[in-house]
Amino acid sequence: MNAPIPRQGTKGERTRSRILDSAMELFSRSGFYAVSLRDIAAHAGMTHAGLLHHFPGKDDLLIQVLARREQVAAEQALSSDSDLAPEELLSRHLDQITLNMGTPGLVGLFVKVSGEASDPAHPAHDYFVQRYRRLRKRTAWLMSVLFDRATPPIKHDPDAVAQQLLALVDGLQTQWLLDPEQVDMRASVVAFLTQLGLELEPDDRPHP
Repeated sequence: MNAPIPRQGTKGERTRSRILDSAMELFSRSGFYAVSLRDIAAHAGMTHAGLLHHFPGKDDLLIQVLARREQVAAEQALSSDSDLAPEELLSRHLDQITLNMGTPGLVGLFVKVSGEASDPAHPAHDYFVQRYRRLRKRTAWLMSVLFDRATPPIKHDPDAVAQQLLALVDGLQTQWLLDPEQVDMRASVVAFLTQLGLELEPDDRPHP
């Protein structure tokens, strides 16, 4: 996993960041259930009691790790997408896939924990349910706008395409983690969107 970026802030904030870094790495490596708070404390170089001072339990820690991962992804995208044209918004999402190919630990975290969270009793179950609902809605909106702007307009069902696209990305992440030299996630997503009839700008930058 990539080394954590040094952070400024109070001693308490730095300690929390160190705990989150350790939890993110261990959860991505072994999943939620196989990792204990004592494991995370030892990895972070602190006592179990010291960790509990900052996080009351593993469930709370997991949710904050997941939220932080999404914050990291948003920061990597370099700007808010709220004021972007739909075409640029799609381009930024494709760029995010390229950035994800440089952070296997973060991708592994989501792949492993999202699979575990299919259990309704898992502490991240509701988090992932709401996340996918939000992603399906946003992706369907984006596809609808892009389909309407195409010449001629594309007749695919945006809701169905949104589900297919999210499923494609999730499946590609697993294949890429297993065999990164043979799986180009961005190229596969671009091929899928092109087959739908969308015209995309080529990406000539080197990939991780």
